[in-house]
Amino acid sequence: MGEQISDGGRRTAKAAKTAAAGGSASAKKAAPARKAPAKKATAKKATAKKPAAKKAAAARESAAKKASARKAAPAKSSAALKKAPAPRKQVVAPKKATASVPAAPAKTVAAHPRGESRTALVRRARRINRELAEVYPYAHPELDFQNPFQLVVATVLSAQTTDLRVNQTTPALFAKYPTPEDLAAADPEEVEEILRPTGFFRAKTKSVIGLSKALVEQFGGEVPGRLEDLVKLPGVGRKTAFVVLGNAFGRPGITVDTHFQRLVRRWKWTDETDPDKIEAAVGALFPKSDWTDLSHHVIWHGRRICHARKPACGACPIAPLCPAYGEGETDPEKAKKLLKYEKAGQPGQRLKPPQAYLDAGGRAAPPLGAG
Repeated sequence: MGEQISDGGRRTAKAAKTAAAGGSASAKKAAPARKAPAKKATAKKATAKKPAAKKAAAARESAAKKASARKAAPAKSSAALKKAPAPRKQVVAPKKATASVPAAPAKTVAAHPRGESRTALVRRARRINRELAEVYPYAHPELDFQNPFQLVVATVLSAQTTDLRVNQTTPALFAKYPTPEDLAAADPEEVEEILRPTGFFRAKTKSVIGLSKALVEQFGGEVPGRLEDLVKLPGVGRKTAFVVLGNAFGRPGITVDTHFQRLVRRWKWTDETDPDKIEAAVGALFPKSDWTDLSHHVIWHGRRICHARKPACGACPIAPLCPAYGEGETDPEKAKKLLKYEKAGQPGQRLKPPQAYLDAGGRAAPPLGAG
């Protein structure tokens, strides 16, 4: 019995310990259960704070983006302005030609000298001269003369009139006064009557009689072959002097007459208007040996095709090289009607032209008074 009681007592004690242990365990388990609501509340607060923080961050981000956009906007616009400058206006002469001459596209690509270098200008100018040399291989002075005296007188008379009119007038003058001595001693009234058809006949009479006297008194009746001596003669300027030097003495010179002045400015070889400055500017583009023939080529082209009022652009052989292409008639058929002298099948300006001109199809001019 005793043993039963003691064993039972031990069992009771064990049970009590087990109960106590279970109670502490349950207490431990229960404790977290009581703390859970606090964690849930904290989680709720955290989840509540997160959207607000996200919204605030999003708001700050959008504000920053707007601010940066406002700052970047002027930079972008200025960059755009820098990248896209206003287009420069380009003046292209052949636009008219493109519409008027569809059958000749080569002539619609005219060279424009804006920004043209010195080297490019020299090359273009010399190419024009070469092209004109092929068009006018027979170019020559268009005044009839047999010696330097006749040439200097004829050149003085050619002022303000055509070479044709001079050529029709000088035969009678030289028939009556063949030498400087004869003309120096002539009666002015008789000379005036002969020279009347050339216009300004009184002033021209004074000049030719005066230069004849100067030749007799200063140069022994001979025409001097130096520029500085020729320009001392009455009525003789640099233009006349270079005509005489180049064609009577074979010494190079540039003849700057009205045709020459007009064409070299159209071709943009120079912008000068003073004849002496034009002579210097154009002379610098060519070797000296080319000067005389260059003068003939330019003057012939000015008289036959590149006229002052109505240039025959549609019939011009150097149209692709001309910055002024389109100033005149560009239709080829209409332009052909504007051609003069042998280019139009008409007589030239000389009564006695060189044989080379006649061989090329040129025709001699009629004498004064001929139908």
